[in-house]
Amino acid sequence: MKKIFPPYFYNPISLVGLSISAISFGLIVFLFILDIFSPDDKPYMGIITYIILPTFLIIGLIIFIFGIIREKKREKRGLFREKKFPVIDLNDIQKRIAFIYISLGSFIFLVLSAFGSYKAYEYTETDSFCGMICHQVMEPEFTAYLDSPHSRVGCVQCHIGSGTNWYVKSKLSGAYQVYSVIFNKYSKPIPTPVKELRPAEGTCEQCHSPSHFFSEKKVDYTYYLSDERNTKSKLTMLVKIGGGNNIHNQGSGIHWHMNVNNKVYYAHSDDRRLEIPWVKLVDSKGNETIYKLKDFDLDKSNIPEENFRLMDCIDCHNRPSHIFHQPDKMTNLYMSNNRINENLPFIKSLIVQAVERNYSNKKIGIDSIRIFIQSFYQINYPELYSTKREQIDQAIKSAQQIYDRNYFTYMQANWKKFPDNIAHTYTPGCFRCHDGKHFSDDGKVISNDCNSCHIIISQEFPDGKKASSLEGLEFVHPVDFGYSIKDHLCTDCHYKKD
Repeated sequence: MKKIFPPYFYNPISLVGLSISAISFGLIVFLFILDIFSPDDKPYMGIITYIILPTFLIIGLIIFIFGIIREKKREKRGLFREKKFPVIDLNDIQKRIAFIYISLGSFIFLVLSAFGSYKAYEYTETDSFCGMICHQVMEPEFTAYLDSPHSRVGCVQCHIGSGTNWYVKSKLSGAYQVYSVIFNKYSKPIPTPVKELRPAEGTCEQCHSPSHFFSEKKVDYTYYLSDERNTKSKLTMLVKIGGGNNIHNQGSGIHWHMNVNNKVYYAHSDDRRLEIPWVKLVDSKGNETIYKLKDFDLDKSNIPEENFRLMDCIDCHNRPSHIFHQPDKMTNLYMSNNRINENLPFIKSLIVQAVERNYSNKKIGIDSIRIFIQSFYQINYPELYSTKREQIDQAIKSAQQIYDRNYFTYMQANWKKFPDNIAHTYTPGCFRCHDGKHFSDDGKVISNDCNSCHIIISQEFPDGKKASSLEGLEFVHPVDFGYSIKDHLCTDCHYKKD
């Protein structure tokens, strides 16, 4: 039989390479057709179809070419293969049966391979794949994600999304992550922020338009002091969430930072973007105003180029799906919802102390919280312990829930390691820039006026008295320090560096 190609094409190595390329090409065509008719974007399908399988196709071609080159060298040395191929005589019943079985088996293998590839890509898109394959490493982030406002938004929608450029970046990052897990090279805790995360315009702004933030939002807070009576106070404020669009006369408000007419750039001097010594505002006319900390000289600073950013959503909403809550805040919430009896002496202080201790592992932490709170009441309030055992047990259970949800000893993950920039009480947040210490050369200052972002319309004081005003109240701290706190920031007392 006359051969179409030169003899050196017909060697085992080239045939293996050609087989790999042919199977890869067939799978590419199969997944490409699925991608065309799929109603939704499938990030991982694109990765498999346009990156992984073409890689195998190219590898197969390289093997094919290597086999040809090797065979030509063999022939130059006088080493020729006996070009005999098996003769398939379908008149022979045994060969006919063998041919049928092999053909049928090959067809089934190809179908199952295609189906398996599809199911494999489908599984890699699931949240369980992202959060549970590397269970210990991702447990903190996955636990927080399941309890977040975005728990129904798939991991891949934010961490990969669409676009070949981000496919490649995420896969290169993922390859190193696999290596880190296998050889125990990963950081504890995982470094934050995630520098490879795509910009907010490709994730957050697909649902949250920056030009449609209007009006104010009413929020209520209940606070308890860490004294014997768990002294209670309340605060109601209007949070100015507007500012995203000047057309609707919303020139001020929190989302002024995201107004389409403004661009805010900043430079951070630390890895977690908590220290910001330099800020630049560019208005709609292109006018620039630079604010900086006193004595900060940009020309003499050692800030690397990658530390300069155009501000977007995640600079404030840096933990939208992976929030680690502060124990003081969570205890206030549990007590206000009657999940913890607010009449138990010192219960606020006890829970915060018990949860904040350093434990070697989670099981020891859960047990120690129970022992710590139980022992306190058994020793100091034995009568109350016997009469209100049920309420105390419920408080212990709630404290354990707070700990279990927000503290992960193996990965050293907690609220101090992953500060939430959305506020300014327990972490620097807004005060990274709005601290009253960032000045321009002509004397302008980035304001730290509380009323710029929210107005207190009602406050209930520890003595039971109330004050209300729709025009706004001046905040009165529930603890009387004996001096004015006007020149102090919340974080001066409430922020704890890790």
